Amino acid sequence: MEDQSLAVLDTMVTTAFTLDGYTTERNLGIVRGIIVRSRSVLGTLGASLQTLVGGDITLFSNLCEETRAHAFQRMAEHAAQLGANAVIGVRYDATEIMQGVTEVLCYGTAVVVKPSR
Repeated sequence: MEDQSLAVLDTMVTTAFTLDGYTTERNLGIVRGIIVRSRSVLGTLGASLQTLVGGDITLFSNLCEETRAHAFQRMAEHAAQLGANAVIGVRYDATEIMQGVTEVLCYGTAVVVKPSR
């Protein structure tokens, strides 16, 4: 994974609109991380074989988890570039651009927070 030294720490990212123990000093606006992924032919073939036995299709589960993690990381980097030390209201969205090609978006509000007194 990419260098997290230039990204907001994972512990400072939340789906809530406040961060427990912190007060928001400044709102820096929306930040996003976008990644577009396609399935490989071999991965699709392997996943098709997994559907024959049923259950979790691990090839796709792993691809989805990795893709979401990359989108999250890019969002955290975008926030750090703006000078944020936290991101609130984080959400994910996915759109199929064409068959087998999906865009995953992770977005939230970049903020500067300080510990509550």
